[in-house]
Amino acid sequence: MRQALISAAIVLVAIACAAVVRAQDEKPPTVVRLDPALDALVSKEAKLELVKGGFGFTEGIVWVEKGRYLLFSDIPANVIYKLTPKGEASIYMQRSGYTKPDIWRVGFEQTNGKDPADPLFEKFYMIGSNGLALDRQGRLIIATWAGRSIDRIEKDGKRTVLANQYEGKQFNGPNDVIVKKNGTIYFTDTFGGLRLREKDPRKGLEYQGIYMIKGGRTRLVISDIPNPNGLALSPDEKYLYANGSRDKYVRRYRVLPDDTVSDSQMFIDISGDKTPGITDGLKVDVKGNVWETAAGGVWIISPEGKHLGTIMTPELGANVEFGDPDHKTLYIAARTSIYKIRVNIAGIP
Repeated sequence: MRQALISAAIVLVAIACAAVVRAQDEKPPTVVRLDPALDALVSKEAKLELVKGGFGFTEGIVWVEKGRYLLFSDIPANVIYKLTPKGEASIYMQRSGYTKPDIWRVGFEQTNGKDPADPLFEKFYMIGSNGLALDRQGRLIIATWAGRSIDRIEKDGKRTVLANQYEGKQFNGPNDVIVKKNGTIYFTDTFGGLRLREKDPRKGLEYQGIYMIKGGRTRLVISDIPNPNGLALSPDEKYLYANGSRDKYVRRYRVLPDDTVSDSQMFIDISGDKTPGITDGLKVDVKGNVWETAAGGVWIISPEGKHLGTIMTPELGANVEFGDPDHKTLYIAARTSIYKIRVNIAGIP
C-alpha cells in the first residue's frame, strides 16, 4: 500500500512538472482570432518574424516593387533606411526630415518605452521624416515631420518642396502621406514636428488637419479629426480612411470627383480598448479589409467596420505595408524593429 502511494505521488509530481514546462513553453498567440472570416485572410499557422531590429523609432514603411525592397523612416536618426526582405539594411537617405543646421532645437522628446530605472532605457528627439509614399512615376514622397513640409525626391535626386504652408502659415509636422492613382496627394499635418508640440512658440497653423495637393494647389479637406495620423484609400479609391491617434478611431470619407471628400462617418472606434497602442498607420487589402496599427498590434477590420482579429506585436506598432512580389507579406514597423508575417490576401502597397 505504501509503495502504491509513493508511486502515485511520483506520477502526480511528474504530471505537475510537465504542466509547468508546458505552460512555460506556451507563448501568446501570434494572431488573436475574433471572427471565422479571419481564417481566409491569415492562416492559423502564420507566425510573426523579426526582419531587423536595433533602430530608433521606425515609421513610414513603403515597398518598392522595382527593386523589391522596403524603405522606412528612422525618426530619431533622421534617415531613411533601405531594407531587403532578408534583413539587409543600408542608409538610403541622410537628413530625411529636418535639414537645417540648428537640429538640436527641433523634435519632441520620445523614449524607447522602457522604465527609466531600466539600464536599457533611452530617450531621444524625433527630428526625422515620418510617412513615405511613392507616386506613379516611382518618385519618393516624404512627410518630413520635423522638416514641416511635403517633399518629393526627383529622378535625379533633387529635392522638391511640394507644400510647406497653408494660407500663409507653416505646417507643424506632416505625419502621413498617400498618393491617389491620378497623382493627387493626401497628407496629415500634426503638432508632432515641434519640440513643444501645440505649445511651441514657433507653431504655424493653430490646428491639425488633413490636406490634399492637386495641380500645385494645397487645400484643407478634413478638419473633424483633432489629432489626425494615418491615411489609406479603398481599392477603388472611392473612400478615404483617416484615423485620430489620441482618440483611437478610424473615420471613412467618400471621395468626390474633384478628390475632395464628404460624408464623414465613424468606421471603427477603438477608444474602449485600453491596451497600449494608438491608431497610427494603416493599409487596405484588395478586398477592402483595413489593416490598422492599434491597441496590441495590427487590427484587421472588415470593409463593414467589424474587428476580425489582431496580429499581436512585441513592440508598439506604428505602420504597416504589404510587400514581396505577390504583396502577401505584411511588414510592420514597430518601434525599434521591422517585423513580417505572411498572409493569404494581397494588399495594396
